[in-house]
Amino acid sequence: MPENRRFLLVRRPHGTPVPEDFSLVSEAIPTPPPGGFVVRNHYASLDPAQRGWMDDAPSYMPPIPLGDPVRATTVGVVHSSDNPDFPPGQWVLGMNALEDYSVSAPGGFTMPVDISIVDSPSKYLSAMGAVGLTGYFGLLEVAKPQAGETLLISGAAGAVGSVVGQIGKIAGLKVVGIAGGGEKCRRLIEDYSFDAAIDYKGKSVEHLAAEIHAALPEGANIIFENVGGDVMDAELLNLAKKARVVLCGLISEYNAPERIGVRNLWQVLAQEATLYGYLVMDYAPRFAEAGAIMAEWMAEGRLRIDEDVQTGLENTYDVFMRLFSGANTGKLVLQIA
Repeated sequence: MPENRRFLLVRRPHGTPVPEDFSLVSEAIPTPPPGGFVVRNHYASLDPAQRGWMDDAPSYMPPIPLGDPVRATTVGVVHSSDNPDFPPGQWVLGMNALEDYSVSAPGGFTMPVDISIVDSPSKYLSAMGAVGLTGYFGLLEVAKPQAGETLLISGAAGAVGSVVGQIGKIAGLKVVGIAGGGEKCRRLIEDYSFDAAIDYKGKSVEHLAAEIHAALPEGANIIFENVGGDVMDAELLNLAKKARVVLCGLISEYNAPERIGVRNLWQVLAQEATLYGYLVMDYAPRFAEAGAIMAEWMAEGRLRIDEDVQTGLENTYDVFMRLFSGANTGKLVLQIA
């Protein structure tokens, strides 16, 4: 008989998550609530932000309750429905969970999607989902780049960073990326057309800051921050006057038992820079508009989106940890169905 497997959070992780923090259980397939529907999840997005949602700490979203499945953006097909706007067979994108079947109540964040315009439904979790649109709005709407400016990106080989860099080139910027390891740095230049790539591994803040200065002697007009910690400290030593820093993520801190933050924040004041805390959900009403532009850029060959698709809900823990080991080679997606 079909069943609903669910990847539950059963204990708050302390530092790096371990398998005992989670449990995979099987339950009956749910039925639609009045006015709602049930989604058969086909693909789920795995993102560093999910680690933050596991902590019982203030954030932009409430903590995942213990005993509940881990929250995730998914794309799937309506399985059963009590809502005429979401008939069975309709492909949808929504904030659901790491499970086979998710219940969507009236008023939830779920929208129909047209899979005929993409080569895989998973593209709604990468290029045309929150990841791609995080790069789009974060650079074009928050940083407001001007042609000829310089853009420095941490975590540049990641799903968001690689998108930001390519959009930066489309916008006429000089783009420098920071990534971990020679292979990722090669990809930044050969696959994503960055102007320069810097390997942060094994380098002190001072050494990394010197390499950034060599690549950007006049400093960075825009920093797109995904990492934090020592990497961000080195970047802050290379701010151009009136620079804009878009704070998108701090992955170096997510598994740290004690969060240190950054020490060179004085440079924001000294260079009269602006630091923006940025959440893409503020732009949700414009997702369709931006998604159409992203699809056009991909069709024209101006934007490359790589996905790291791993299979099997039973492998969720191992796949999720690829985010923190640096093993993923593109937007990390879990194929459930």
